[in-house]
Amino acid sequence: MPERLTDARVLALRRRSKYLLADLDTGESLLVHLGMSGRMLVHPLGSGAPPKVPGLFRHLHPAPSKHDHVTLDMEGGARIVFNDARRFGAMDLVATATAEAHPLLAGLGPEPLGNHFNESYLVARLHGRRMPVKAALMDQRVVAGLGNIYVCETLWRAGIAPARRVANISERRLAALVPAIREVLAEAIAAGGSSLRDYRQTSGELGYFQHAFSVYDRAGEPCRKPGCRGTIRRIVQSGRSSYYCPICQR
Repeated sequence: MPERLTDARVLALRRRSKYLLADLDTGESLLVHLGMSGRMLVHPLGSGAPPKVPGLFRHLHPAPSKHDHVTLDMEGGARIVFNDARRFGAMDLVATATAEAHPLLAGLGPEPLGNHFNESYLVARLHGRRMPVKAALMDQRVVAGLGNIYVCETLWRAGIAPARRVANISERRLAALVPAIREVLAEAIAAGGSSLRDYRQTSGELGYFQHAFSVYDRAGEPCRKPGCRGTIRRIVQSGRSSYYCPICQR
């Protein structure tokens, strides 16, 4: 892989579900999955430099840390580091023209912020399904990229219990999930994401959306919906924690 990346120019950066893609002028794309704890950190030129005092050694970049597995040195001097403590992340080089057919990307549903994800699509895609609505929204074949935190927050906003069967939810309420999903994601992006344990932005800074959680990780606390006197509960679904209000989520 190193020889195929050397001297390649990045033409575009994009995302598909939970995968990052860097399209190169070689006709290939670098496909990256961060796994459970991986992160891409960008170190600008001189970011590891001590104060400019005569006689001190000047480091152009911070020293490598324990879990830095891949380092990419850019033409302008910046360094991009893939750090992954748990080693669940992955990288691959794929032909750009056929990237969507890659086994990791094939079969993914539409992006939640894209035009193909709309009320009509979601209602039709979920029609008659007997599975819990939370499991349906986390199915990457239905909608790509939604994770546990944001599904919990979405269902709270929409007033739908996570264990409720899809077939028992009206089309009107299913359709209302689309704007709720977009609102939650837009707010999370603006806040830089959610940092509970490992997540960092490319600058190394934490995300701040965890400070705005309405339901996730708030078991035993009062529901924040105006007029609701419920208390947030936690249940386990498919090995993942679900948080909800038993009063305002039905």
